[in-house]
Amino acid sequence: MGINASYTSFVAVGDSFTEGMSDLRPDGSYRGWADLLAARLAAREPGFRYANLAVRGKLIGQIAAEQAPAAAAMRADVVTLVGGLNDALRPKVDMGLVRGHLEEAVGILAPSCRTLVLMRSPGRNGPVMERFRPRMEQLFGIVEELAARHGAVVVDLYGAEVLGDPRMWDVDRLHLTAEGHRRVAEAVWQSLGLPAEEDWRAGLPPAVLPGWAARRSQDLSFARQHLLPWIGRRLTGRSSGDGLPAKRPELVPYEAAAAERSS
Repeated sequence: MGINASYTSFVAVGDSFTEGMSDLRPDGSYRGWADLLAARLAAREPGFRYANLAVRGKLIGQIAAEQAPAAAAMRADVVTLVGGLNDALRPKVDMGLVRGHLEEAVGILAPSCRTLVLMRSPGRNGPVMERFRPRMEQLFGIVEELAARHGAVVVDLYGAEVLGDPRMWDVDRLHLTAEGHRRVAEAVWQSLGLPAEEDWRAGLPPAVLPGWAARRSQDLSFARQHLLPWIGRRLTGRSSGDGLPAKRPELVPYEAAAAERSS
């Protein structure tokens, strides 16, 4: 791959991270790094086609069973697969089963595309991150092993200190802000051998820490609006994506997809 690399189609597979939460458009829909990347790729290639099969809340077994075969059938130049973190963040998880589902998904996708992109996902610095860090690193070890076996590209977002900065994360503490998604799009862009437009790893200015009362208020708001509902879904076996369709289920010209999304 090099700066003259050309890609005519892109399919994104995954969960809320790839769907684009919490990068909100004015109309209340989500944009996210995959849409940003598609727009940039489309600007280089007339007739560029894009599909995004990601649905929030999906586990890696669901991604392997539902999204991977559909994406493989599209025979796109580029496929991105990000999954498994929803599994790793659950109170109980069988990492052997996660490995099996990831192997299944990668085995389906790798032969179907010119470039398969996998990721070491970012995580927000804090106590929750520290609790789940061993599982995350186990997951990323599997990702690297599969990438080496199948010739996939790995984008190391986890290793970028700036993406752990709490200011890169929405109030739900689970999803990146618009700035975070923009940096992920640049990271994937560069991983495809395309010319860098910025240093996506560049740090933020020094943080001004809110006072104790403000931090406690933020913690209480987070627990009430996001943490407790998340726990409730885990306990009842529900998902935030239950019943939701894929974001862009068909591999269609980017302009047509964008027009359909804004109508």
